[in-house]
Amino acid sequence: MSTNTQQPVLIIGGSGLVGSQAAKMLRRLQPDLPITIGGRDLARADAVAREVGGADTARIDLERPDLGLPAGKSFSAIAMFLKDDTLNSLRYAQAKGAAYLGISTALFEIGPEVGFYVARPGSAPILMDSLWLAGAATLPALHFAREFRTLEAIEIAAVLDEEDLGGPAAYADFERMTKVAASALRLEDGKWRWVQGEDAARTLVGVDGAELRVQAYAPLDLMSLAGATDARSIRFDLAVGQSATRKRGEPFSTEIIIELVGQQRDGTTGRVRYELVHPAGQAPVTAQGVAVGLERLLGLAGGPPVAPGLYLPHVLIDPAYMVRRLEEIGTRIRRV
Repeated sequence: MSTNTQQPVLIIGGSGLVGSQAAKMLRRLQPDLPITIGGRDLARADAVAREVGGADTARIDLERPDLGLPAGKSFSAIAMFLKDDTLNSLRYAQAKGAAYLGISTALFEIGPEVGFYVARPGSAPILMDSLWLAGAATLPALHFAREFRTLEAIEIAAVLDEEDLGGPAAYADFERMTKVAASALRLEDGKWRWVQGEDAARTLVGVDGAELRVQAYAPLDLMSLAGATDARSIRFDLAVGQSATRKRGEPFSTEIIIELVGQQRDGTTGRVRYELVHPAGQAPVTAQGVAVGLERLLGLAGGPPVAPGLYLPHVLIDPAYMVRRLEEIGTRIRRV
């Protein structure tokens, strides 16, 4: 069944740092779309709803299969901004036929979500948007890859400023994703490997020209990049510390370095590098990624409402569209 865009989008965690920004960005993209800010603290949710405009609020209890919502309540989509250990939010979306988007699931823990989809594949569209900053690295990488005839390698490095870890929910996600799994997944010459320690580290040049030490990290970007390209080597690395702007005494930024190797259109083999920097950190970038995902699920941009299924962002969203939206919010993109 297709989603009903006359029903509101429920943003669970919508009063948090990233969720509130996502609600505001969704409002800018879709001025007439009803939005419900969901959370445990209705006072905070009410404050965000007033800022968003055209929004109401709902108290959410993730321990309950009905999320504590009235029986007759319905939504066109549900966006999940925190880790739902019960997955009641996903099952609720399936029961209601509402599109579902989550951003807090690590690569090593997707099993339960996939299992729920397999059990009810025709119930709702599910967008697994737990990529780095909701697709802000992978979709641009796929856009830049269009200048190649064939790709051999994709190397992505992200810098997360230690002062930019977000609110309590985001910090909990980061702690879980970096500490539960001692190894990270990487594609090397056509073979998937779990790496750790020094084998998982490398040094490259940061956006400020200084040496940058990064460690292998395994978000869902690896799945998207492998599915969308024929690259035989794919790695994603992360550095947590001082961003280049904060080193200069400015506020923190978020940085993504994308390096692509392959056969170019003229038949020669080459390497290109792109740098993406947002001067306000990861929150607005993630928020924009979620807003783009939601409008695509609902058929408000890029095509009709998405049919029930299990999706990664690159299957639904035109990479060029994501690049344009990122630039609109102040993301600086430089080809080196």
